[in-house]
Amino acid sequence: MSLRGQLLRRKPIVPPTDHPGGLQRRLGTFQLAMLGVGATVGTGIFFVMHEAVPLAGPAVILSFLLAGLAAGLSAVCYAELASAVPVSGSTYSYAYATLGEVVAVGVAACLMLEYGVSTAAVSSGWSGYLNLLLDDLFGWSVPPQLSAAPGEGGIVNLPAVVLVGLCAILLIRGTRESAVVNVVMVFIKLGVLVMFAAIAFTAFQADNFADFAPAGAAGVTAAAGTIFFTFIGLDAVSTAGDEVRDPQRALPRAILLALAIVVCIYVFVAVAALGTQPWQDFTDPEQQSAGLAIILQDVVGASWPATVLAAGAVVSIFSVTLVTLFGQTRILFTIGRDGLLPRIFARVNPKTHTPEFTTIVVAIAVALLAGFVPLSNLWDLVSLGTLIAFIVVSIGVIVLRRTRPDLPRGFRVPGYPVVPVLSVIACVYILSGLPGTTYLWFLLWLAVVMAFYLLWGRHHSVLGDPVAEAREEAGE
Repeated sequence: MSLRGQLLRRKPIVPPTDHPGGLQRRLGTFQLAMLGVGATVGTGIFFVMHEAVPLAGPAVILSFLLAGLAAGLSAVCYAELASAVPVSGSTYSYAYATLGEVVAVGVAACLMLEYGVSTAAVSSGWSGYLNLLLDDLFGWSVPPQLSAAPGEGGIVNLPAVVLVGLCAILLIRGTRESAVVNVVMVFIKLGVLVMFAAIAFTAFQADNFADFAPAGAAGVTAAAGTIFFTFIGLDAVSTAGDEVRDPQRALPRAILLALAIVVCIYVFVAVAALGTQPWQDFTDPEQQSAGLAIILQDVVGASWPATVLAAGAVVSIFSVTLVTLFGQTRILFTIGRDGLLPRIFARVNPKTHTPEFTTIVVAIAVALLAGFVPLSNLWDLVSLGTLIAFIVVSIGVIVLRRTRPDLPRGFRVPGYPVVPVLSVIACVYILSGLPGTTYLWFLLWLAVVMAFYLLWGRHHSVLGDPVAEAREEAGE
């Protein structure tokens, strides 16, 4: 096969089947939606809000809405593709089926960056709320040298390493067990955030919104770009396609339900937090590690609400880390099954029906990043990867409507083709607010992944081996 043929070959779309000895279909719509909420709610509120408010001021509320609008337009596109191509692998699998192998590899680079860096960055921020909780409860906290990476005043971020290890153990034990734990954690963190908003509104002052958009539209766009990666949970839902009962119905429903919950919680909590203090106070270094807890402490004048919130944040960040780690392993599992990574990445433990090797490899890589690399400045890089993935999904809907109009779909994008086009435009608009250095780092990473594909991956692709392809389609 010519190089052009290799680059443009597409993966056949086949009905969802069970793979003997592979992943098992154990998840329902509700558990799937909670995976999306678990991967999304928490990061944008507990961490990124204090990065975004200095960029946009009180207009960060518009940034949340703008990011939510772009995510919403993309979500309905996700819903259609997930119902038409109901397999694990998320955007990678959709791109492989609609746009060809080389585009799928580029999307895989986005997803590996998106999930790997975001999981490490979120877990590295766990130490701030954990230390606040330990100090409030026991008067003791992890020493600074062991709760921050080199370059941030420490030797190793040990709590982050421990968190990743705990999540990996839970994922290895089984998907259903992980999903049940995630549902419990989601309810806890939603309850804590509602408690925060209820208390914060008692100190609400409209004057704090007077200087609403100090940086104008540019600030709103820049903040939306920083926030956007927190909507990674919508993508995380679609990584579980091979483990969902009735995926053609459950996937689109779960994606849309997760989006509705996330946007409502984000805006509700953001309004409550901004009403308690001038937006300039969000730049206070004391608020960078445990901002919402500090706000509650200032409002109430007592430590117990902050302690409760810190406990909720510890649970919330655990939930986000668990689901994003899950998503990363399922994407690499699918890439390995397609032959673009060594087949060992597609190996499943026959007892737990989980990709044990892949989970261990991902956990080690993420733990090293979280423990030893300062990641607080990489949110924009993750947002870039997320936005590109969302753009590919929107384009994929248009391509699949033209190339496979007969394909059964459990959900169709309303307002086609306007909605997919608007989704692309909204994502490109948010991309325009990201700094140039973010694009340089992304292009460097993309070049590394493409080099691996050209030198190794394309020669081992299942689509280049008729026998392996037949076994794959048969679910063997």
